[in-house]
Amino acid sequence: MTRTMKIVIDGAHVVTVSGEEHPGGHIVVDGDRITAVGPGPAPPGASAGADERIDGAGCLATPGLVNVHHHLYQWASQGMAVDGTLFEWLTTLYRPWSKMDAEVVSGAATAALGWLAKSGCTTSSDHHYLFPGGRGDLFAAEIEAAREIGVRFHPCRGSMDRGESDGGLPPDEVVEDLDTILAETAAAIDRYHDPSPGSMLRVAVAPCSPFSVTRDLLTESARLARDRGVRLHTHLAETLDEEEHTSEQFGMTPAEYMDSLGWLGPDVWFAHCVHLHDADIKRLAETGAGVAHCPSSNARLGAGIARVSRMLEEGAAVGLGVDGPASAELVPLAGEIRQALYTQRARNGPTALTARQALHMATLGGARCLGREDEIGALEPGRLADIALWRVDGFHAAVDDPVVAFAFGPTPPLRRLLVAGRTVVDDDTLVTVPQDEAGRRGADAHRRLMRLAEEVL
Repeated sequence: MTRTMKIVIDGAHVVTVSGEEHPGGHIVVDGDRITAVGPGPAPPGASAGADERIDGAGCLATPGLVNVHHHLYQWASQGMAVDGTLFEWLTTLYRPWSKMDAEVVSGAATAALGWLAKSGCTTSSDHHYLFPGGRGDLFAAEIEAAREIGVRFHPCRGSMDRGESDGGLPPDEVVEDLDTILAETAAAIDRYHDPSPGSMLRVAVAPCSPFSVTRDLLTESARLARDRGVRLHTHLAETLDEEEHTSEQFGMTPAEYMDSLGWLGPDVWFAHCVHLHDADIKRLAETGAGVAHCPSSNARLGAGIARVSRMLEEGAAVGLGVDGPASAELVPLAGEIRQALYTQRARNGPTALTARQALHMATLGGARCLGREDEIGALEPGRLADIALWRVDGFHAAVDDPVVAFAFGPTPPLRRLLVAGRTVVDDDTLVTVPQDEAGRRGADAHRRLMRLAEEVL
C-alpha cells in the first residue's frame, strides 16, 4: 500500500471560494483531504511531519477547476467545419465520427484530459453519445484515459435513437435502438459508477439532445437514472434552430419540453442553455437544475451568449464547460473564466459578472452541477485535496489583485496541480503521463480517425 503524503503550501494567496481569502496564507494536505486552511504560515501542529513543503510566494491557490461539459473524442476532429452553424457543423462531422473506434477515443481522451489538467482542471465530466457498432468499448477507453491522467471523472453515457428517417438530425447509421441504449447504460452504471465519498469515477445518464432522441428515450433515461441514483445530463437550448425544432414538433420551448418529461430537478444539469426565456430560467432555478456554460464553443459556432448573469440572479447552479475540442479548439478550462467574464460584459455591461463570480462558476458552481458541492470546489478542511497553484508573479504581478490578474489575463502557468493530494501537473508540466506522449496520442487519434473516414468515402 502506498503511504499517504502530507503536503504544506505556505505563502500563497489562498482563495477558498466559499467566502474567505488569505493573502500569504497556508493549506495543509494529508492524504486525499485538506486538513487546514488559513492566514499566515501553517501552524506547527498542523504541519508537523510534512513530507513536502511548497513555497507559495507569488502564487494564487484556488480549488481545482471543474469542467461540467465536454466531448473528449472530438480532440480527433478539430479544425473542421470552421464556419458552420451548429447544425451545419454536426451534419459535417457525424460521418467521420461514425467511424471512430476505441483506439481513437483512447488517444483523443488522453490528450484532451491532459490539456484540461494543464489548465487547472481536477474534475471533468464527459458527454459521449456516439457508439458505432463493432468499434470496441469506447466508454471503457475514455475511463482508462482519465485513470491514467489522474483526474476525477464523471463520464456521461450518452445516446441517440432518432435519426434522419424519424425526423431527427443525425444520420441513421449513428443512432442506437432504445432497448440497446437502456441496457448498455445500465451496464455502464453497474460496472463503473462509484457513489462512495471521495469517488474518482461517477457515471451519469445523458441522451444527446431534444432533436436527436425520442420522447421515450428521454422518459426511460430519467427513470433509469433515478432508479440507480445517478445524475442526468443533456444539451438544451443551444441554438435558435433547436427552439424552432421543438416548437414545430412539440409546441413548446426546449426547456418546457424537458420539464413536461420530468427532466427538471436537482439531479439534472444541462449544457449551453443559450436561448432560455425568463420563465425558463426561473423554472430551472426553482427546480435546482444546473447549467454548463460554454462561452467559447457558443461563440465559435455563432450560437449566441447565454444569459448567465440572469441565471445567477435567479439562484441557478451555473458551472463552466469547454465543450468539445472540435467546437472549441485547444481552449483551456481556465480560459473559459475570462471568456465568461467578457461575453457577459459585452452583452450586459461591466458589472454583469465579476472575476470572483466567474471563478466561483469554474469551481463551486461546477461542483454543484455534479452534485459534489460538499466535497470539491472550495478550499476548506475536510474537503478533497483538489488544488490548483497558479504562478501570478512575473508579468501577472503588475496587477495588485491576483484574482483579477488570473481571471482577466492570459491563463498563468501552473506551479502545481493536486488531485486527491496527488501531483498531476508540476511546474506547468503534466507528470502522470509524459506530456509529449499525451500530445502525440491525440495527434495519432486524429490521423487514425481521418484515415478511417476516408476508407469508406
